[in-house]
This record gives sequence, C-alpha cells and structure tokens, in this order.
Amino acid sequence: MMRKLDQRGVAALEFCLIAVPLFTLIFAIFDFGRYAITMQSLRMLADAGARANMISCYTPAVVAATSPSGCTGDYLTTTQKQTVAPFLYAAGLTPTVSTTAGTSALTVTASQSGFTMMMPIWGTSLNAPSASTKIPF
Repeated sequence: MMRKLDQRGVAALEFCLIAVPLFTLIFAIFDFGRYAITMQSLRMLADAGARANMISCYTPAVVAATSPSGCTGDYLTTTQKQTVAPFLYAAGLTPTVSTTAGTSALTVTASQSGFTMMMPIWGTSLNAPSASTKIPF
C-alpha cells in the first residue's frame, strides 16, 4: 500500500523558483525602457541644440565655407532644454549640451552625467549616456 506524500509548501517553493527570474526580467525591461527614453531625449536635445546653434551662429561667412570656430557655445536656455526634453530633468538631474568644432563639422553633444542603470548586472557601460548631432559647414 502506497502512502500519500506530504505536499505542503510546494506552491511556495515553485513561486520562489519562478519569482527571481520573473522579477529580474520585469526590472530589466523597466531599466532598458528608461535608458531608451533617456537616449531619445538626449537625441532630441542635441538636435535642438544644433538648430539653435545654426540659427544663432551661422552667418554668411560660415555659409561661404569659413570655419565657424567661434560657434562652440550652448545657445539653449534651461527653459528651452526643459521644454525639449523634460524627462532628462527628472530626479534632479541636469543634462549638458556642448559644441565642438571639427575640420568639416560642428558636433553638438547632449549628455546626462548623473544617469545610472538601476540593475547592477549591466555594469557601468550604459551609465552617463550621450547623443550627438553633426552640423556640416
């Protein structure tokens, strides 16, 4: 005659086995979503900075293929930056916009230095994202 085995606690054990990978996957999706929104906001901010640079700095001499080396300022106000990319100002962070002159183009770079991924499994490779836009001359 076979005796019935005691199965108390089996459901709790099965939940524990499934919960760890499930919650890891959910937090990874949230983390990558947050990273994707940040990158898209940085791209929008770099594009807006490039547009402001062209409007403020491109003169007839620049259009005539003279190097615009004096056009390396940030031509966006903080209010304009917040309007273009409000997500970047969440949690007290402040993005930076910088312009560098190259041999054939100006590069406008938007970066978020205080951004860190929530999940430590990614390491630091995705921290401090940045996006840039080139303005040829």
